[in-house]
Amino acid sequence: MFDKLEELVSRLQEIMDELNEPTVANDQTRFRKLMKDQAELSPIVDKYKEYKETKQGIEDSLHILDEESDEEMRELAKEELAECKERMEKIETELKILLLPKDPNDDKNVIVEIRAGAGGDEAALFAAEIYRMYVHYAEGQRWKVETMECEEIGIGGMKSVSFMINGQGAYSVMKYESGVHRVQRVPETESGGRIHTSTITVAVMPEAEEVDVQIDEKDIRIDVMRASGNGGQCVNTTDSAVRLTHYPSGIVVYSQTEKSQLQNKDKAFALLRAKLYDIECQKAHDAEAEARRSQIGTGDRSEKIRTYNFPQGRVTDHRINLTLYKLDKVMNGDIQEIIDACIAADQAKKLANMQDN
Repeated sequence: MFDKLEELVSRLQEIMDELNEPTVANDQTRFRKLMKDQAELSPIVDKYKEYKETKQGIEDSLHILDEESDEEMRELAKEELAECKERMEKIETELKILLLPKDPNDDKNVIVEIRAGAGGDEAALFAAEIYRMYVHYAEGQRWKVETMECEEIGIGGMKSVSFMINGQGAYSVMKYESGVHRVQRVPETESGGRIHTSTITVAVMPEAEEVDVQIDEKDIRIDVMRASGNGGQCVNTTDSAVRLTHYPSGIVVYSQTEKSQLQNKDKAFALLRAKLYDIECQKAHDAEAEARRSQIGTGDRSEKIRTYNFPQGRVTDHRINLTLYKLDKVMNGDIQEIIDACIAADQAKKLANMQDN
């Protein structure tokens, strides 16, 4: 591990030297890559510097204990030694986490697709609430949310909704939301007061650039049509809605959220690219079965990950056995505690997997 850290220290110095060259700003592609590499390496190198300083503190304290006869000085050295040893253990764990292989998609924007599952109208209502939960969370992170596709029902629910979240590191956080979300509550339409269980599925896909996915135009059928449902002045009067059919995969995507046909076409292609890229990522995960098992629910879309129990006001994440009694806050977008717990559990599993190997 320490040989690797010394290499990273040298690499960061090389990057800093390159960034100080007067001509570096002339090549924006190179400049952006250097800045990205610097941002990734700096936290690791800073933590390694802290490790070396703490190690020196331990050596200094041991030297004092060997040489010093004054009891007051020896007591101070013992306290310093105990503090440094405790800090050293924590720093070593943090360094190991920083050195874990990084998901190449972590820095990407995401496309989130929510679909109502079992439970009819109640599932559609819950899908709309989960959509609003994510919008509130994204706004709290100062990320931009853009709706791409939405199929609503008349009572305020959503059969399906797809939206993009633009924000630094969005995928690294949102990927833990993929899976089946279950709600337990008494529906407004239930006269007998019985608790019903409904489900929705959430798929979180990294945004795919054109370089990530090559789409042959011969494999696509593009249909334009009049948008349906509620909308603004132009929604139902112009052929602005766009439907793409991708023959090789059978994927069909539809966009009608914009007044412009061109904008809807761009959104539809972005959604199609994300779906195709996600299929490739899933295949890679399946090929790396051991790595898949070491993750906290970031792969299997059929996995039941969370239950929202309204009568008891609790949320339970089944992957990490976490239960919180603050359902109102969670539904209003306060999901950071759940995400942080998922990240910590994921890192712990990966560390354990590395040690086993």
